Amino acid sequence: MQDTKRANGERWRAPYATDPAATRGRLIAEPGSPTRSDFQRDRDRIIHSTAFRRLKHKTQVFVHHEGDHYRTRLTHSLEVSQIARALARALGLDEDLAEALALSHDLGHTCFGHTGEDALDACMAPYGGFDHNAQTLRIVTRLERRYAGFDGLNLTWETLEGLVKHNGPLLTAQGVPTPRYTERGIPAAILEYDAVYPLDLALHAGPEAQAAALADDIAYAAHDLDDGLRAGLFDLKDLSAVPFLAGLLDEIESLHPGLEPARIVHELARRVITRFVEDVIRESERRITALAPATVADIHAAGAPVIAFSPAIEAADAEVMRFLWKRMYRDASVVAVREKAAAIVTDLFTAFKADPSRMPPEWSADLAGASEPRIARRIADYIAGMTDTYAVLAHRKLFDATPELLPSPPSRGLPLAEP
Repeated sequence: MQDTKRANGERWRAPYATDPAATRGRLIAEPGSPTRSDFQRDRDRIIHSTAFRRLKHKTQVFVHHEGDHYRTRLTHSLEVSQIARALARALGLDEDLAEALALSHDLGHTCFGHTGEDALDACMAPYGGFDHNAQTLRIVTRLERRYAGFDGLNLTWETLEGLVKHNGPLLTAQGVPTPRYTERGIPAAILEYDAVYPLDLALHAGPEAQAAALADDIAYAAHDLDDGLRAGLFDLKDLSAVPFLAGLLDEIESLHPGLEPARIVHELARRVITRFVEDVIRESERRITALAPATVADIHAAGAPVIAFSPAIEAADAEVMRFLWKRMYRDASVVAVREKAAAIVTDLFTAFKADPSRMPPEWSADLAGASEPRIARRIADYIAGMTDTYAVLAHRKLFDATPELLPSPPSRGLPLAEP
């Protein structure tokens, strides 16, 4: 029956999927909805949140090129959501939970992409640093103030643990921070919330969170290639240095000889997504068969991800990311803009630290006599919530000179087909 439903594209739920009817609930109990599952309600609350709307004007990868056709955090999140739903449907997981996790995974990112996060992390170094994953948790549990009965969004346990652990456990079985957190420790925001509402930090997240994490990787690889080509940071011929991509380009040329460059770019991006998605489905089915999980608890306790790339595609993904790191993320023109963006964030933090009243009253009113760490964290919350545009405008209000972040478009690059 499951195979028939999958062939027809109908929804089905495997026994190892996260069942909304068996949710561990919310920190603050609420009556259920007669029309939506708990995970659907989580998704809807995320979409209607202020933090989600702000993603529209937050940089994905800071490309030194004017135009409206490059990814923002919002468009990236939507693309991740589509891929996560496709994986969830194929594997019999809960699509609504996978979608909620995909849509919310970047809520904690600052203005100016990873540049903003790095700059804010440096400013916050004496106060525990800044981590976008921990900031996402702060947003959905504290900073969103929309509902009469609670701060945050009061999401289900399953959504919260997926947000915190989508990249894997934070603690080992012995209670020691995993390698990612060995040097700096687990962010205080996560430990504080875990003390109130334990998130099983030593176990893997559920399969929907694992699917959303891979969807993020897939979207990055495909769409950063697209944006990089359109920005002229590299050419199609440069991709021959990546065997995986060279093979796809050969396939496109064989099927569509003489195709115009703009269409080749799109055909390449869709093939990257297709290859990666189909590989995840095959590899995950292989791992699920080997594990034979009876319930989602078996996925949590598996000791390794169950939703995963095969070794071959994992290597291909690493090849693509190495190429992008060298030719896009570390491109001299991109780095120059990133340095200016970092200066804006640092200047804002310094100015607000010297005089918190420079922030709007709703952010500064109760800081009189507050401790330095509390003031610093409040400033970080305020800056992290800024869009790129708002950060630039805030800097202009406080300083005589503000770095110009959008120089004239380079002459190189693919012409856009859209108006």
